[in-house]
Amino acid sequence: MRFFYKPLFRLVPDGTRIQFMKGRFAGLIVSAVLSLASVGLFFYPGLRLGIDFKGGVVMEARTPQPADFAHLRAALAAHNLSDAGLQRVGSASANEFMIRLESRANAAATDLAVARVHAALDQVAPGNKVLSTSAVGASVSQELFRQGLLALGLSLLMILVYIWFRFEWQFAVGAVVTLILDITKTIGFLVVTRLQFDLVMVAAILTILGYSTNDKVVVYDRMRENLRKYKTMPLRQLIDQSINETLNRTLGTSMTVFLAALPLAIFGASVKAFAIVMLFGIVVGTSSSIFIAAPILLLLGENRLRRDAQPAKPETGKKVQARAN
Repeated sequence: MRFFYKPLFRLVPDGTRIQFMKGRFAGLIVSAVLSLASVGLFFYPGLRLGIDFKGGVVMEARTPQPADFAHLRAALAAHNLSDAGLQRVGSASANEFMIRLESRANAAATDLAVARVHAALDQVAPGNKVLSTSAVGASVSQELFRQGLLALGLSLLMILVYIWFRFEWQFAVGAVVTLILDITKTIGFLVVTRLQFDLVMVAAILTILGYSTNDKVVVYDRMRENLRKYKTMPLRQLIDQSINETLNRTLGTSMTVFLAALPLAIFGASVKAFAIVMLFGIVVGTSSSIFIAAPILLLLGENRLRRDAQPAKPETGKKVQARAN
């Protein structure tokens, strides 16, 4: 019966003693270089903004039969509309979907693009019906962009407050700095891959923040427990031990989420870009918990955390006698 209580597969053997903190400076330097490069890429060449942030045309259509996105994309590409995006509307019907076109140079070019969409729909799905056609203006796009940045900023603030109340301030600073580095790397990844940055990408980044925060809280929880358990263990050794103790859980969770998102990144149509960014975020978030968040905690708390955990020194005989008098 014991066989059923034992795990059939472990990513990391029990009792590992990997000294992660030996490479703490290398991890911090590599992360800082990548983040600085990502900030530079943000300014030039910059993000490839989608319709939500740059403006464009959104058309909602209905076809007699369930929409075949592969044929639709081929037909749109044949009409010089390879930049068009397709997205289903809700989950109630497979016949309704949206076509999103990037902004054109002028009104005449926009009207021509809309006419080509109609031609492509008639070619692939005769009897289709365009339910609505709306334009997203520049002012609306700028407001959405500001709101997206505000959402990211507020999420970081709430994470800081949550970890500050749950842990010591050294943990909170380490987590938030690491999350900022994770976000900058994700922005750099979007610039390099030229994936469109729209509201879907904002949702992907917020999801990465949530996942990465959860991973760091698990590792930090073990560190806090060990701080109370091992009063005299050096902080560097304690952090290494805590990471080794949670390594199976960290890698197991990351691999599960990664394998769940991988089919979406390969075969997904409307959520492919979201899944690709998620895969990148899982790798970055998991590695940063070990090689970024932990070294920052060691640098900030090597004296304070370990000093607070030290037991009080016994009083000398003279002090005890003086107090008695």
